[in-house]
Amino acid sequence: MTENDLPPPDTKRWVMRRKAEVVAGVRSGLISLEEACRRYTLSVEEFLSWQRLIDSHGMRGLRATRLQEYRPGQPVRDRIGAD
Repeated sequence: MTENDLPPPDTKRWVMRRKAEVVAGVRSGLISLEEACRRYTLSVEEFLSWQRLIDSHGMRGLRATRLQEYRPGQPVRDRIGAD
């Protein structure tokens, strides 16, 4: 992995692949966690959530539209329509 494999610093749309690239970059030592958070305007918690989702569910866990299926706690049907 090289710097060219990382998403551009001005990334606004975070698709699964881009999230996974940032996690892979940090894990490989290409970029530090602090630098990744600064470069992409991420909180440490947001980055760590991406990392946990990859560890638990693979890259598919990063899909924003599927996130509720991977969150622990109450079943999905109980959360639908909840405020």
